[in-house]
Amino acid sequence: MPVFEAKAELAKIPTEPGVYRYFSEEGEIIYVGKAKNLKNRVSSYFVKNHPDRKTRRLVSQIRRIEYTIVHTEFDALLLENQLIKRYQPRFNILLRDDKTYPFIKVFNEPFPRVETSRRLDKKTGTFYGPFANLRSMYNLLDMFRELYTLRTCNLNLTPENIEAGKFKVCMEFHLKRCKGPCEGRQSLEEYDQEIASVHQILKGQMSIPQNYFKQNMIAAAEKMEFEKAHEWKMKLETLQNFQAKSTVINPKIGNVDVVAIASDEDAAYVNYLKIVNGYIMAAQTLEIKKKLDEPDDEILALVLFEMRTTYESEAKEIISNIDITTDFKAEVTIPKIGDKRSLLEMALKNVHFFRKEKAERQLIESSATTNRRDRVLIKLKADLQLKNLPHHIECFDNSNIQGTNPVAAMVCFKEGRPSKKDYRHFSIKTVIGPNDFASMHEVVTRRYTRVLEEESGLPDLIVVDGGKGQLSAACDALKALDLYGKIPIVGIAKRLEEIYFPEDSLPLYIDKKSESLRLIQQIRDEAHRFAITYHRDKRSRNAFVSELENIEGIGKKTAANLLKEFRGVKAIREADVERIAQFVGKDKAQKIKEYFAAIEQ
Repeated sequence: MPVFEAKAELAKIPTEPGVYRYFSEEGEIIYVGKAKNLKNRVSSYFVKNHPDRKTRRLVSQIRRIEYTIVHTEFDALLLENQLIKRYQPRFNILLRDDKTYPFIKVFNEPFPRVETSRRLDKKTGTFYGPFANLRSMYNLLDMFRELYTLRTCNLNLTPENIEAGKFKVCMEFHLKRCKGPCEGRQSLEEYDQEIASVHQILKGQMSIPQNYFKQNMIAAAEKMEFEKAHEWKMKLETLQNFQAKSTVINPKIGNVDVVAIASDEDAAYVNYLKIVNGYIMAAQTLEIKKKLDEPDDEILALVLFEMRTTYESEAKEIISNIDITTDFKAEVTIPKIGDKRSLLEMALKNVHFFRKEKAERQLIESSATTNRRDRVLIKLKADLQLKNLPHHIECFDNSNIQGTNPVAAMVCFKEGRPSKKDYRHFSIKTVIGPNDFASMHEVVTRRYTRVLEEESGLPDLIVVDGGKGQLSAACDALKALDLYGKIPIVGIAKRLEEIYFPEDSLPLYIDKKSESLRLIQQIRDEAHRFAITYHRDKRSRNAFVSELENIEGIGKKTAANLLKEFRGVKAIREADVERIAQFVGKDKAQKIKEYFAAIEQ
């Protein structure tokens, strides 16, 4: 392993603001950071006996540093955010959420529909949200149905189609929920007026539709059209009732973002509120798992940038419980009294409630499942004659088809449940042809060499998918690392589900109904699934690379780089010459376009 000369590298780093990237021995970006002063910030990682254990582990893996100088610290935040999303380094906080929050979408079409959508494609409509609180979103949609007669069908209501009489009114028309634009019973101008009011309400501009309803009510009353006046009055009251429920603070405060944070050793909890003219237009609370000992102001800057981008906030004031030094083109205040303090306390209340609720939920889930999980692990310990409970189990499987694209996978189960963040897959590097034994030796060696270097913790049990041959290869790898005998290891053969032990020719047959066997089978099947999925992906990528290599002047490396950038052959085929030329030059780009043009003919 090459030695990283920290002093020599640090001497080259400038004192300008910018973004730095740490690379591992394999050339993988493992951390991206920003700094007002690159030299000072990067040097702080290489302090002897750094107090943070996680940071020491990061530093031990750094083999190369790259940096980019920018004009301001805010530019550094922008670039850092882009690079983290692109490369997803394992030591960075990743703002990923397993939920996809919906938007309210106003379609770009004649007589636009107003619907919910989880797919954000701004070419097809105007989107408002996302809505972390689904109840508030559906309250808005219910109000629109009370106030306006918007169509719910997906007919193509072009002027030509309406004039040709292609459509007939549906039940919505007879229920007076729609005015029948499909038959030309409602003008586009009248419908667009209602859609304009929908846009205004979704932007928080309540006063405009309120004045419109009020003026129409007065005008109808002056004409002695009392039924119409009553209808306008009911619409005005509906909007006023919604406003009364939605207003949380003095409307004179205007547009502000409110963000509050509380954290512990392992995680930070952040609540974000987008306030427009006194209304909460967006609210979200999230948990951020810490990777290093990140300070609260850095976490909050990252989260706030993400929230302002997601919710398209341009507020000139940010209310927070801690100071944020990064320039968001907005003033950061920490209020002590008044309406703004009330807003901040609301955000803090959300944070503490979310944190408490999460802890209680984990406690309930733990108490509900502890008995069964412990019972299974105790049974597995007894069946395999282990010294300790197997809290941490790792399982290996190989995958290849006639020796092509050989890969392997390792899955991890903790407390009897999948720990997917610890799953790993491997491309076989040292083995030629279909040799499962040699492949198993390679991946076990690579896995535990890295575990020893990172000090990330050895498993309590290793399971190998296969019989005596694969188990023997894995044992040889452990012997070379001086781990043999320190970690229990078994193999499970598919034919009769027998369990093999090292240096024992007779297998163990566990009762087919046993919970411990079912756990081993589940782990084995998960490893097989994970390996097969990776094998298919790799085979598919290689097929694309092979197709591009048919083009004169395009080699394997260039083809792989193109696929990495464009994410598929279809995107390359549809890209113009100038876009492709950015990566391979004009001559090769022209040849690529000519190749695909010839195929399509």
